[in-house]
Amino acid sequence: MARDPRSETETAAEHDWIRLKDQELLDRTIASLELRLEDSPVWPLFQRLHAELERRGLRFRPYAWLSTDWFTPDGATGFAIPFYLAHPRLVALERRQMLQVEGGTKDECLKILRHETAHALDNAYRLRRTKSWRETFGSAAEPYDSSYTPDPTSRSHVLNLDYWYSQSHPLEDWAETFAVWLQPGSRWRKRYAGWPALAKLEAVDRMMAQVAERTPPVRSRFREDPVHRLNTTLRELYARKKAVYAEESNPAFDGQLSRVFPPAADAPGRPRAAAFLRKSRRGLIQRVSHATGQHRYLLDHVVREMIDCSQQKDLRLANSPSEAIVDAAVVLTSLTSQFLYGAHPRYQR
Repeated sequence: MARDPRSETETAAEHDWIRLKDQELLDRTIASLELRLEDSPVWPLFQRLHAELERRGLRFRPYAWLSTDWFTPDGATGFAIPFYLAHPRLVALERRQMLQVEGGTKDECLKILRHETAHALDNAYRLRRTKSWRETFGSAAEPYDSSYTPDPTSRSHVLNLDYWYSQSHPLEDWAETFAVWLQPGSRWRKRYAGWPALAKLEAVDRMMAQVAERTPPVRSRFREDPVHRLNTTLRELYARKKAVYAEESNPAFDGQLSRVFPPAADAPGRPRAAAFLRKSRRGLIQRVSHATGQHRYLLDHVVREMIDCSQQKDLRLANSPSEAIVDAAVVLTSLTSQFLYGAHPRYQR
């Protein structure tokens, strides 16, 4: 795909929405933003991805388009990239709305690009149907669970995306393993020496050698929900995204909270847990997000419910603030542990 000869400055100047306030921008439809992948900061990274495939001797090249999220539709030999990565103004809005930006750094974006390429390549060559793929990764027909509980100590899976995502499903195990195999300088033979996951990487190496020069039997150009067809407003989109996390949180907080924050009758004169959690909210979310890879919007939603519950029950601190923050982190991790990447909308495609 040729790059538009217009400079990025000239292209950006055409967008009348860049300087709008958030509340005004939220009322714009996605289609009205007139976004192009070729004009976005992701485009050089997408070209870099193609260069990585070329260096590996692979003929396959995925196509891509801007849509609502990261996803690879069944049967497609390309994948969608979230529209917000097309412009820094939209990245800022995404961060304020969802508290984090998936693919917002160059390193994370490349990891996801490689991951989605694996799904597209699987579709192109129908790899999941082959004996070697099934013997290595299992059955692709295994249903996706709405949640999964990873084992951080497992050495049977590679590490690429957060929260040990390769453990969520055979198709994701494949995609994560391919992403590590493709990454330049990953030195996967040394890094995974002695791990059962090394056998999976070696299997991917053999599979890619077999298809490297082959023309893919499937060569679709299908694009699901491209931005120019999305008449949904940003406000409507973010309301739906937030609802996904809100619906998955666990409202049964009383038991777990009361184990670490006793009622006022049992801890007279002690500081109020609600005030402590309110003051510690950002640090608590950062601590648990860093440790688990959990989405910050979900963590923020659960912390707010913890605060409300603590206030209603008049719960108090039983220990020092330094001990209480550890207790709160344990509770927050537990309450959000059943909502993991398996429930992410893009992985249901």
